[in-house]
Amino acid sequence: MGPTASTGWPAAWAADRPGAREEGAAPPAARPGTEHLTDAPGRPAAERATLRLRDTARPAPAHPDDPPRYAPEWLRLREPADAAARAHDLLDPLRIRLANLPSRADGLVVHDVGCGTGSMGRWLAPLLDGAQHWVLHDRDPYLLHFAAVAAPRSAADGSRVTVETRRGDLARLTPDALAGAGLVTASALLDVLTAEEVGALAAACATAGCPALLTLSVAGRVELTPAHPLDAEITEAFNEHQRRTGMLGPDAVTTTAEAFAAHGATVRAHPSPWRLGPGGAALADQWLRGWVGAAVEQRPELREPAGRYLEERLAACAAGELSVVVHHTDLLALCRPTGGTS
Repeated sequence: MGPTASTGWPAAWAADRPGAREEGAAPPAARPGTEHLTDAPGRPAAERATLRLRDTARPAPAHPDDPPRYAPEWLRLREPADAAARAHDLLDPLRIRLANLPSRADGLVVHDVGCGTGSMGRWLAPLLDGAQHWVLHDRDPYLLHFAAVAAPRSAADGSRVTVETRRGDLARLTPDALAGAGLVTASALLDVLTAEEVGALAAACATAGCPALLTLSVAGRVELTPAHPLDAEITEAFNEHQRRTGMLGPDAVTTTAEAFAAHGATVRAHPSPWRLGPGGAALADQWLRGWVGAAVEQRPELREPAGRYLEERLAACAAGELSVVVHHTDLLALCRPTGGTS
């Protein structure tokens, strides 16, 4: 369904996004054949070992409106870090709200917006009690297939979990589409949305009277240890890259909280940082390539110093001498139930 999942990546990278902002899509600078950072004549540094996020073995979309096809390897690589980062502290207030919802014969209906390969469902469904029916939204049918096949089958108490898929765009997520919903979820989605799209999402949830758990929105801050003189400048350039074409980037959390609050929702926020040390070297390697590549795309004058910076950072990563904290924020918006009290 609409864009999804970025976790500190260039906005076009999303963990589950459609169209030009498909989840799991690498930014132009991180796609094979387009990276310009070099460590040897004619040999792009960020191209050598970068995951093939885009599956070039498959044919191009038959219609301009069809989303490009992206391989799921990138989403699988980041899934453990996503799961470890999400804020468990938001689950208790969510459970309390869900316990007060009217019961349904088919259980709790959860709409996963921009589901990608379904990592949000694999994390959340086994943490909630009771029967659940997950409606998975994404624009990419290839990712929807993976999400459906790998969906969890049982809840925390052993109750049945069922799934269905819906291909569509976030712009088409209307209150009618959420009729009967008990919960809306998304992962790494907000930062690749515009203020208008966030407003529409908040309005749809408010009209449906269902809570929304929106995880892993980039906060615009990263910490690398040991520090480097270029860290701040690359961070600034990356944040600028995220805000291009009207996307919210690191402003998404504030904008989303305000949008839900305007509809009377109670909004809770909690940090959900990635912490990548020697045990997460493969993911840190890929994150570095995309992060630096987006910064250079935004500020071409950084190309040469950023190329040297990237090589130093990749070497430290491979040696187990680099740790990275990519800051995110999770939001829980408790919308007023329709026909009842909050």
